[in-house]
Amino acid sequence: MTFTLNFSEGIALVVGGSGGIGSVIASRLAMAGTQVAITYYKNRSAAEDLCAEINQKGGQCFPYELDIRDDKAVAKLIEELVGEFSNIHSVINAAGFDIPQKMIADLDQETWHQVIDSDLNGFFNLVSCSLKHLRKSGGSYIFISSAGLLRYPPGDILSVAPKAAIESLIKGIAKEEGVNNIRANSIALGVIETGIFLRLKNQDNSFFDDEWEATVLKNLALKRFGKPEEVADLAVFLASEQASYITGQFIAVDGGYGI
Repeated sequence: MTFTLNFSEGIALVVGGSGGIGSVIASRLAMAGTQVAITYYKNRSAAEDLCAEINQKGGQCFPYELDIRDDKAVAKLIEELVGEFSNIHSVINAAGFDIPQKMIADLDQETWHQVIDSDLNGFFNLVSCSLKHLRKSGGSYIFISSAGLLRYPPGDILSVAPKAAIESLIKGIAKEEGVNNIRANSIALGVIETGIFLRLKNQDNSFFDDEWEATVLKNLALKRFGKPEEVADLAVFLASEQASYITGQFIAVDGGYGI
């Protein structure tokens, strides 16, 4: 039996689409039949290469530079996409940052403010600038979050604290905007073997050493780390019309870490 996904008219916006998880989400969306816009912060070549690969396979992908901390730049991009593609049917935030693993006692105020501005305020900029457009024909917000909200991992405060606030925002959007047929959901990630995790793991004196890995695996029901495709397939489903009755959910893709 085949399973076909359908999408509303317009384009899907994948913020952080040049990254490890974002790139797979963008590819899967294009394979499922929707146009995709991806954003990058610094890695222009990765974004252009990904779009070229997707377009070669018959998809439609368009790269855009964006710093989500800049509300004016976010507003400009949203207006540009609406003008060119008539509608944005999904906003997927897969942006990741090389956040240092620090205990709360060792955390400085400057780093804290930088992360809050990038993660929490950046996502609010996306919502604030796009909400009126998604109201026109309904739409979907999908935030790539952390399973650390289910079971707090020491040293991960810079990741989970802003995402806890974003989770309240996601639920607020779902509750307040359901009347406008807007949905909002989060995907809570465990350890996924791609992107930032692999870069940090391969650094000298990495926080993610063999002892850390053994401890995490001990807490998993499924004794392995996740694959980006396992995240992307859920994101694509949540963006589709087949998920039209799912909203306000915090769905874990974590191998059972939160059990």
